[in-house]
Amino acid sequence: MRRTALYSRSPAPNREPEQPAANSAEPLPADVSARPRRRFPVAAADPRLLWAAIGLLAVLLVASLMLPGRPGSRPLTQEAIDAAVLHTLENTTLPSATAKAAANIHGSVVRVMGFQDVKKKGKPGKGEPQTEMLEHGVGTGVVIVDKGVILTNLHVVQGADSIKVLFADGLESTASIIGAQPENDLAVLQAHRIPDDLHAATMRSTHDLMPGDQVVAVGFPFGIGPSFSAGVVSGLKREFRSPKGGQQLSNLIQFDAAANPGNSGGPLVTMDGEVVGIVTAILNPTPARTFIGIGFAVPIENAAAAVGLHPF
Repeated sequence: MRRTALYSRSPAPNREPEQPAANSAEPLPADVSARPRRRFPVAAADPRLLWAAIGLLAVLLVASLMLPGRPGSRPLTQEAIDAAVLHTLENTTLPSATAKAAANIHGSVVRVMGFQDVKKKGKPGKGEPQTEMLEHGVGTGVVIVDKGVILTNLHVVQGADSIKVLFADGLESTASIIGAQPENDLAVLQAHRIPDDLHAATMRSTHDLMPGDQVVAVGFPFGIGPSFSAGVVSGLKREFRSPKGGQQLSNLIQFDAAANPGNSGGPLVTMDGEVVGIVTAILNPTPARTFIGIGFAVPIENAAAAVGLHPF
C-alpha cells in the first residue's frame, strides 16, 4: 500500500517581497522603494556585550590549550605499545592451547554405541519371548561431512545389531554402517538424524607431523565424556598387532595422551583442533586394559580414504 507522505509543519521563513523583473512593465509601488530595510542591532551599540564576547573567547582558547590528549600532543611510541601489551597480558587470563583445541573440535565429536538384540525367555503361558537391547560397546566418532557422515573404529560397531550416536548438542540418532576399511580398523557411519547446526571437523595432513608435536586425544573413556587429554606425538610409522584378533596395523601415529577403552574411534587433533588421526588402540601387556602411556592412531589420510575422500 502506498503511504501518504508526511511533512513537518514548520512555519514558512520570512521572505522579502519579490522584485519584478527588469523588463517588466509594471512599476514599483511607491511604498516598497521607501520601505526601510530591517537591521539587527550590533554589539558596538553596547560596549559591555562586546567585551563579554571577547572574554568568553579568551577563556575558551585557554581551556583548549590546557586540555590533555590533544592530537599530536603525545606521540605514540613503541615503548608505550609494549607497556600496554604487557599490562594486558599480566591482567588477562588467556585460554590454554589444549582448551582452544577442545573448543574447536568439541561440536564434531560423537558418542557411538552398539547394541545387540537379546531374546529373553517369557514366563510360561505369557506369550512369545521378548527382545532386549544390550549394549555391545561404547566408543567415539568424529563428524567428517556435515551431512552426518562419521568416522569411528570398526571394532566399536562390528557385530552390533543396531547403532546409536549421541551428538554434542544432546541429539541422539540411529546410524548405519555405509563403509568399512578392515585393514585400518575403520568404519564409516551415516546418522539418520543430525543437528541443524552440525559442523564437520577440519582434517589436516600428517606430512609435516613430527615427534614432539603436541596433540589432544578426544573421546569417551569408559563411557565418560567427552574427555580431552593432552600429550605429544611419540613416534610415526609404528606397527601394532591386536591382542584379540591378531590383526596387524601399520603406519600408525604413536602418542602419549591418555586413552582408554571408549576412546576408540575418537579424533587425535593438533592444538588448532584439526584432526590428524583416529585413535584405534592402546598398548597394554596386562589384562587390566588401562593406559600405560602408549596409544596408536590411524593417520587421517588412511581414514579419509575409507570414505572415498582425500582432502590433501
